[in-house]
Amino acid sequence: MGRLALVAGSSLRGAGLPEGDWELLQRHGEASAYVLPDRIDHVANLRSLAEAGCDRVLAIGSVGSLHEHLEPGTLICPDDFIALDAEPLTALEGAAAHRVPGFDEPWRRRVLAALAGERVRDGGVYWQANGPRLETPAEVRIIAQHADVVGMTVAGECVVAGELGLAYAALCVVDNLANGIGASALTLPEIEDNRERNRRRVAELLSRVLPALAATA
Repeated sequence: MGRLALVAGSSLRGAGLPEGDWELLQRHGEASAYVLPDRIDHVANLRSLAEAGCDRVLAIGSVGSLHEHLEPGTLICPDDFIALDAEPLTALEGAAAHRVPGFDEPWRRRVLAALAGERVRDGGVYWQANGPRLETPAEVRIIAQHADVVGMTVAGECVVAGELGLAYAALCVVDNLANGIGASALTLPEIEDNRERNRRRVAELLSRVLPALAATA
């Protein structure tokens, strides 16, 4: 069995991620050089993890909630995604690129087992938008009919991981209600305030569960 990879996003930049027998990757780059979500090289990132001997990925994604009951601070382990309007992305050539994508269910189940005792929603649909801008209220009304949370990275990352033979599961952190869902207008300071609160909590959570997920047994 190979090694565990932890792929962190906006919600954990600058969090002081726990170190151990796993590979750490900041998909947006290190704190001093932020890479916009639509410019992330998922193929290069995930190839580097495969070359480091990883066979499974736990991805942390910052998301907006499409429903009021999924309030900021909610943790979700999605089981499906929609990325119909995202840019085409593949690490493969020719007919091999015609694959059936998705989260790896046995690995997703192992992640949920490690998180037992924590309030984590099992399942949900992740909608990937192109970014880097946030969605308009009208756009949110459309996508809320089909998904639970919206982000800009996890679906594309999941596709490439599967192509490279990496089992992939995601833990999504709700940093805000999507634009138009809340009673008041969404603001960037609101997102940052919620993200700071979530950052400490998720970093502490990972320090507890990563050793179990990194174990080869």
